[in-house]
Amino acid sequence: MRHAVILAHPDPSSFNASAARTYVAATRATGDESMLRDLYAIGFDPLLKASELPWAKDFAPGTDVVAERGRLADAEVIAFFYPFWFNAPPAMLKGYVERVFGFGFGYGQAEPGTTPLLGGKLLVSVSTSGAPDEWVGQTAAVEHLRADFDNHLAAVCGLTVLEHLHIGGVTPGIRADAGQEMLGQVTALVERHFRRAPA
Repeated sequence: MRHAVILAHPDPSSFNASAARTYVAATRATGDESMLRDLYAIGFDPLLKASELPWAKDFAPGTDVVAERGRLADAEVIAFFYPFWFNAPPAMLKGYVERVFGFGFGYGQAEPGTTPLLGGKLLVSVSTSGAPDEWVGQTAAVEHLRADFDNHLAAVCGLTVLEHLHIGGVTPGIRADAGQEMLGQVTALVERHFRRAPA
């Protein structure tokens, strides 16, 4: 399978970046193809332009959006990696979704409403928070995120949500052994869904 791994964290030395690289390595170890898109590193502009609104008189996606859509076109799995800030994805990821997964790529026009264009693709999400898993569970923060972000994006674009892994307790200076255990959860996710049975 072909994976497009979308990383939305401004620090290249962050746990999120390590988790994304772990996912890439684990999927490649299964024989899959995996491409990492570090949105901050590539300088992606998350600001939706007036010309990119579906009803704009001179509707036209930006050249950066067209190029990004080209990179994602053959991906069978879209994997988002991001920190949990204010109980939501970072503005960078939200802007990426608005621009790249918008009209003409994620969905098209139908009467009435819209029609999804990304049927057959899978959605994987790995989010993190400094708050421990117990607190995140008590507040139902991840459940709300899944409903409002994952499931809504999937419904609009025709994606199938495969899994949302949330890792809590990710704090600066986390112990190396704890960090490795958490990265192991990412590897386990890949093995659950993409490991091939022995021939």
